[in-house]
Amino acid sequence: MPKKVKAKIVLKGGFTLFGYSFGAPVSSAGEVVFNTSMVGYPEGLTDPSYKGQIFVFTYPLIGNYGVPGDKMVKNIQQNFESEKIHVRGVVISDLCMEPSHHESVKTLDKWLKNQGISGIYGVDTRELTKRLREKGSSLGKIIVDKDIPFYDPNKENLVEQVSCKERVVYGKGKTRILLIDCGVKNNIIRSFVQRDCTVIRVPYDYDFSNEDYDGVFISNGPGDPKMCQAAIKNIKKELNGQKPVFGICMGNQILALAAGANTYKLKYGHHAVNQPCVDLETGRCYITSQNHGYAVDAKTLPESFQPWFENANDKTNEGIRHRTKPFFSVQFHPEASPGPTDTAYLFDYFLDCVRRA
Repeated sequence: MPKKVKAKIVLKGGFTLFGYSFGAPVSSAGEVVFNTSMVGYPEGLTDPSYKGQIFVFTYPLIGNYGVPGDKMVKNIQQNFESEKIHVRGVVISDLCMEPSHHESVKTLDKWLKNQGISGIYGVDTRELTKRLREKGSSLGKIIVDKDIPFYDPNKENLVEQVSCKERVVYGKGKTRILLIDCGVKNNIIRSFVQRDCTVIRVPYDYDFSNEDYDGVFISNGPGDPKMCQAAIKNIKKELNGQKPVFGICMGNQILALAAGANTYKLKYGHHAVNQPCVDLETGRCYITSQNHGYAVDAKTLPESFQPWFENANDKTNEGIRHRTKPFFSVQFHPEASPGPTDTAYLFDYFLDCVRRA
């Protein structure tokens, strides 16, 4: 065990907890959010939707199965949701320096260190989570070597930072899906490719009017959806046609904004793999994986759209759909990796709409 280096996490307003540094021994700042997942930290830390945030794990056993290798399958990374870690910092209760898993190639500590990401362990994450639940998501900083200013990622266009910069094609399937990349997770691309699709991934502000496609998909992404005006404008044009449109997470918000509805920032967001969502048409409740800080205001939806799913805990909107056309979206992640996969059927539902169009 290396020598312990003291560190602390400070929330704006002065709330402070002390611990020890791991990963890169540097100070970092961002928006502090908590996640209640028991597994999936390699996927979570590489999720572009966490761009600009300090990630608090509520589950104490983080790092115990190490970090897998960077395996590529059909030009898509198998074990991560993107090519790098997107969080600005990591907060955990206990640090495991001797992980046990047959696919592990390095420790969480070494992985963070290699990518220049700071972490703090030995923290009472339960107390920190209670604070965030009561006060809401807060700006914060992990202080290791020197004090630094607070940083508010929500003032920046984070989607622009994580979206691809050029057109990329995956797969050679019969159905052509145009994917608007607002910070897409690899498992979304994988889910389409596995279903015999050609995925045409384009930047969030890409003018796709000259593309050949059968359906449009709007991905997840970080930050305020209202900063994605180019994507909103392009989807608004698409709503004049008949080709199916499907959105996930930020895709739900962008579709709503394109339709004329409004979005707002949640108190502390939904970052978990056990969020219950009710299908308002059937009454069935699904367990879902989520990671978002903004939500659609269902009361502002135009008459042509209707709420589709609702969060059983706080009654926030979890999905919308057009009343007559094949335009729909969900706030949760049907492609969730490592799970749950209760709503993976939505990919098949979308592709059925595409093939019938």
